[in-house]
Amino acid sequence: MDLSGTSGHEPEEVKEPVEDEGKTTTMMIRAVVEAVHSSPSQAVLYLAGGASQALGWLMSVPGASNTVLEAVVPYSKMSMIQLLGKIPAQFCSEQTAEELALLAYNRALKLSRTDSPVIGVGFTGYLSGIHPKRGDHRFHVSARTSDRSWVSTVTLSKGLRTREQEDKVSSQFLLKAIANACTVPSTFNAELTESDLSSASEKTFDEDEELEQLINGEVCFRVYPFSNDSHALDAERKIILSGSFNPLHDGHLKLLEVASSICGNGYPCFEISAVNADKPPLSVQEIKDRVKQFERVGKTVIISDQPFFYKKVELFPGSAFVIGADTVARLINYLWILLIIMLRSQSIMREITRRCCKYLLDAKALDALFWWVAVM
Repeated sequence: MDLSGTSGHEPEEVKEPVEDEGKTTTMMIRAVVEAVHSSPSQAVLYLAGGASQALGWLMSVPGASNTVLEAVVPYSKMSMIQLLGKIPAQFCSEQTAEELALLAYNRALKLSRTDSPVIGVGFTGYLSGIHPKRGDHRFHVSARTSDRSWVSTVTLSKGLRTREQEDKVSSQFLLKAIANACTVPSTFNAELTESDLSSASEKTFDEDEELEQLINGEVCFRVYPFSNDSHALDAERKIILSGSFNPLHDGHLKLLEVASSICGNGYPCFEISAVNADKPPLSVQEIKDRVKQFERVGKTVIISDQPFFYKKVELFPGSAFVIGADTVARLINYLWILLIIMLRSQSIMREITRRCCKYLLDAKALDALFWWVAVM
């Protein structure tokens, strides 16, 4: 999608700066930010090398907490390497911007409200600096939602603008990308000249493709918010019953209901791992068939990519996990193995405690656990 805001392929003719035009653009930008904050979408932003003014625009308008979950500026090379988990082929490139957007999207999934659409935004820039730069002055903006991913690249004319002016243009493109992801119209034009170059591309995903990405580990989870309990949506933590649910039955529903009454304030939901620790992953069709069970009873279900509980707490920190008898039996088997590697076991339990997660066990599960403690 073209984020330049101009018609056709040629940028608009540059006019002499006029004070009234500047005020009008400022008012238009504020109006776009207000519309973004009024939308249900929540975003994580990873920005390196520019677009700093966009953060100011977003944070200076009331309602920023509705939209901005987190903003990170991995400015040094080492910061970028640690965030990406690798050394990128190029620090400023479309690929790096897209990788940042995907990381930001997964981060937004973990931080957002259960029912909120989320956006991951990645930006890399190579703008004017103190010393002259040999390459083009350019920037790349990428945004990722559940069903779309797009990226824009702009090459700016060298020597035409100050660093602040280049940052302003990149900030305009970033804000347009966020507005586009929120399905909010952006009524201002990015300040490009005829000598600037811009390009954009977009990819869309259907449900099957998104589930394939989840199975492959690109996306950490997907929420199907079938519950219509508006009060629970405002809860800060989740109450999670994990399992295969093949099939879902009344016992599962009752167990989560009782656990929710014990925990009090929380968002009750079921969770299925698409990836199994000792079996092949579920197919897309298997996942969709199991999801239909929850749609029929109006219960929210999360499809994740983590089969292990110590990894689930990383996805859902602060949550209460409801554990049934079958799961406890498996955990007991794992604990026998973990005795051999006790230091690792202690590390896992410290991590679970640090993240303030709770576990609720049903009656049969408690009996099994007491037996295990007794034989130890």
